[in-house]
Amino acid sequence: MPIRPPVFPPGSAHAVAHRRREDGPVSGAAAAPEGAVTRHDWGREDVLALFGLPFPDLLYRAQQAHRRHFDPNGVQISTLLSIKTGACPEDCAYCPQSAHFKTDLDVERLLPLDAVLEAAQRARDQGGSRFCMGAAWRSPRDKDLDKVLPMVARVKALGLETCLTAGMLTAGQADRLREAGLDYYNHNLDTSPEFYGEIITTRTYQDRLDTLAHVREAGMHVCAGGIVGLGEDRGDRAGLLQQLANLPRHPESVPINQLVRVEGTPLEQAEPPDALEFVRTIAVARLLMPASRVRLAAGRTDMSDELQALCFLAGANSIFYGERLLTTDNPQQNHDRQLFERLGLHPV
Repeated sequence: MPIRPPVFPPGSAHAVAHRRREDGPVSGAAAAPEGAVTRHDWGREDVLALFGLPFPDLLYRAQQAHRRHFDPNGVQISTLLSIKTGACPEDCAYCPQSAHFKTDLDVERLLPLDAVLEAAQRARDQGGSRFCMGAAWRSPRDKDLDKVLPMVARVKALGLETCLTAGMLTAGQADRLREAGLDYYNHNLDTSPEFYGEIITTRTYQDRLDTLAHVREAGMHVCAGGIVGLGEDRGDRAGLLQQLANLPRHPESVPINQLVRVEGTPLEQAEPPDALEFVRTIAVARLLMPASRVRLAAGRTDMSDELQALCFLAGANSIFYGERLLTTDNPQQNHDRQLFERLGLHPV
């Protein structure tokens, strides 16, 4: 569970100073001062207060935080490839790769090295800077890693940042991946601890936190975020971001996904999230983790150009680029290029 903020007597000098720390909630449209300290002690009520700010004030503050740490018009480009598809023993209610659900997904064994390298070269030639590989495992066996490690090393040699998502890791497996040259490991928390059991029963929230700790201890960057539209409420969205922001070190990459509803999964009839609530989630993530890349991840095919523009304004500065995200569609590359031109954005 996250570290709770210190409690001071109401009205005391310590209480006032604590409430004025840079990224804590403020009244009205007051701006955070320059050069204040990044926090790791957010309380749930603090995060909900940010969600509850008037929309223009929230985006104004998110823009301030974004511009302090990043080129406001630069967007990091990642490409995602499924290197092993389907037959996963987990029961994540949103996932077409789960063996528990009947979907139209074609199960595929681990791709050969040459196929992965061809996809990575294509991604690099199209402007990608990070190549992410996804394998539908609960946790990889050591003999599975024996095949993945050369993929990591060879993709790294192409001049790309490397990222992998492959389920839970032991400390030793994280060390092996780092030695092979892996830059990022993705392991999402998905939602709040309280709502998590409604979505997944085959692994615990603590299992996910343990994997993130192994990744960090091995010296790799952490990529961890969640999904909006699972049937959660605002308190759960606040709880997810609170967990991420209260990690000892913020994830370098925070993907915020909008649920892609897939026929055959328990969430195929889930109500789509409110568009402005999704933008609020991006903005609050930016305020809580100001130096992290906040990625506008899955679900962009269901987003208008105007909604995506608001997300960039709210602090999103990373996307997945390409026509597929593991097993679901992603916007066409030409459309993304045109959107970038219309908005004056550029890849970094």
